[in-house]
Amino acid sequence: IMSRIDYSVWDHIEVSDDEDETHPNIDTPSLFRWRHQARVERMEDFKKKGEDINKGLQECKRKLAEAQKKVRELSISAAGDAKTELTKAQAEEKKLKKEERELVKKMDEHNHEEKKMPWNVDTLSKEGFSKSIVNVKADSAEDTEEEKEKKHKTFVEKYEKQIKHFGMLRRWNDSQKYLSDNPDLVCEETANYLVIMCIDLEVEEKRALMEQVAHQTIVMQFILELAKSLKVDPRGCFRQFFEKIKTSDQQYQDAFNDELESFKGRVRDRAKIRIEKAMKEYEEEERQKRLGPGGLDPVEVYESLPPEMQKCFDDKDIQMLQDVIAKMDPTEAKAHMKRCIESGLWVPNSKTDESDEKEDEGTYAEVKEEQEEAKKE
Repeated sequence: IMSRIDYSVWDHIEVSDDEDETHPNIDTPSLFRWRHQARVERMEDFKKKGEDINKGLQECKRKLAEAQKKVRELSISAAGDAKTELTKAQAEEKKLKKEERELVKKMDEHNHEEKKMPWNVDTLSKEGFSKSIVNVKADSAEDTEEEKEKKHKTFVEKYEKQIKHFGMLRRWNDSQKYLSDNPDLVCEETANYLVIMCIDLEVEEKRALMEQVAHQTIVMQFILELAKSLKVDPRGCFRQFFEKIKTSDQQYQDAFNDELESFKGRVRDRAKIRIEKAMKEYEEEERQKRLGPGGLDPVEVYESLPPEMQKCFDDKDIQMLQDVIAKMDPTEAKAHMKRCIESGLWVPNSKTDESDEKEDEGTYAEVKEEQEEAKKE
């Protein structure tokens, strides 16, 4: 039986924040890219500072060696001029020794500070850690898009109920215990499902539930990133995440909360895009349902009519429509009435629609016929 891992040795490891890989069907940007960039810049500045100190120290040692050599050479000579030069050389030697001690002290302080810096994915990936034998995951061939989709679907079908339950937890201890009882949930598929769940809840305007599930999404994402930085199976390091988040300082808590707020903002943006897309699809479906016998949209035709004709349809006044048509240019009136018929805005009597040549006459006849019917009523 494998001995229990002592996770305390990883207390100063930073959560990884790059190489984010998500399911191809999930439109979720990397949650940690900006933190990685900032950390890389800090590391580069720290490295340059060390290189500058070391360069100054080597230059000082070179000058000191030359000064000591000069002192030895002048000590051999007993001439008066040599004694004067010797005094100057000894003073220079003393100055360089003091400078060397100061630079050595700075170098020691820099090395000590480097040892106290938290480990992260960039430092752990160096050669010294390339042969770890603790829960190391063997590299596997990249799955195809179809395989990834099938894997995600199969996982959700099996664990959907458990994922939803985890998404509704809030307390650290409850989340840790539930993952201990259901370790198979600690994977990319769970994080992807939770992302979709958040967007669905936001679309349904269930904001409080969305924010609850978003919290658990970031919990899972932090665990997965930590696993990547340690190069271990996520199921083997989720306890270490909870120990760190429960005992960490305010800065670590703030980093978690910042990631959470950023994620919720992206969820709201994504939900808004989905709603706008759904509205456009709905409007197009409704438009297709409205199309008249000639394939025209009655709403669009109505909006293209002259205001005086629109008022006729608004008031459902046939007499007014007849008067308006009588005052219009016959060609223009015929064109408008033809579009009204093709859109279904105006339905002529079938007996008036015997031929294309008589369409205009049929339209006018229909107006007069309905006018007479209206008078009878």
